[in-house]
Amino acid sequence: MANPNENKPSTRHYHPYQSLNTPIHKLYELPTSPEYLFHEEAAVQRRSWSENLQYYTGSGYLSGAILGGLKGSVEGINSAEKGESLKLRINRVLNSGGHTGRKFGNTLGVLGLIFSGLESTVLYYRGTDDLMNSVVAGLGTGVIYRATKGAKSAVLAGAIGGLAAGAAGIGKQAIKRYVPI
Repeated sequence: MANPNENKPSTRHYHPYQSLNTPIHKLYELPTSPEYLFHEEAAVQRRSWSENLQYYTGSGYLSGAILGGLKGSVEGINSAEKGESLKLRINRVLNSGGHTGRKFGNTLGVLGLIFSGLESTVLYYRGTDDLMNSVVAGLGTGVIYRATKGAKSAVLAGAIGGLAAGAAGIGKQAIKRYVPI
């Protein structure tokens, strides 16, 4: 019995402009082979450790900068003194928003950096990808971040980090399950 895949070409033609009736017929040749060499690699739906590092650090910094900028801007508006010119009020709002935004952004960026490193390390040593990795990484992130403030503060921050990571993981699973996309 002949293998049905023997006669299949190794590439397929892709022409994004075919509806425009252009004279070009074979614009791109795309491979038909899978992206991954092994089936196990294709089954894993997870970012690599370097992608995680960039994702958590970048999104932490960006969200911290936005939230801090908003908080600082509100503080700048509220601290305006009577009789100030519009130019001084705008300057106060921009300075306050920029200062607080940088501070919050740096804090959340560092937390994302620590979290991604710990999560990748826990995944490597446990060998399984589940919610427990995120909870342990959140706990460790809180402990490491607040370790210089004393043991009591570090334990409290670790508990908050573990709970936040667990809640985020459960929320993500609930969204995947109950929200149609």
